[in-house]
Amino acid sequence: MLTLRDLPKYEALLAMAERYPDLDVSAVEAYLTFLRTATDVHQVMDGHFAEHDLSMGKFTVLMLLYKAETGLSPEEFLTPSECAEMAGVTRGTITGLLDGLERQGWIERQPHPGDRRRSIIVLTSNGSDRLEAMLPRHFRLITAMMTQLTTDERETLTTLLQKLRSGTQNSAPG
Repeated sequence: MLTLRDLPKYEALLAMAERYPDLDVSAVEAYLTFLRTATDVHQVMDGHFAEHDLSMGKFTVLMLLYKAETGLSPEEFLTPSECAEMAGVTRGTITGLLDGLERQGWIERQPHPGDRRRSIIVLTSNGSDRLEAMLPRHFRLITAMMTQLTTDERETLTTLLQKLRSGTQNSAPG
């Protein structure tokens, strides 16, 4: 099976650049390094989430609800559509994530206090307790991954990733 680790190295990219003049070797090399790193980070975090019967998507929803309920965000409570928008997923995807979290007992749907036609999503006490229990290890994992970088390097990385992100927003396939 071909993996990101099997993607072309610098010398192979140089050879490809002779055939494809639009190939910027340093850009492709940086891109591939970024992808390999992102894959490694996802594997670490996926393993961590699996220990708690979660996925990245479910964890994202839990953190949105946690922020709302602990006063770390301006929202007092969130509707399913607000969760979808904030998590950057479709309404169909958020329905599946919420259904799974509800079956697991992490969240529950309740009537909206100001609009009977809508519902809000809240962490259950079980969900809140389980999230609180997993967050220390979660933050230790992130810290462990970032220990190779100095504080200045982390700030530079953040700046560079923000630039890369703006490049993705300004680029269209085709």
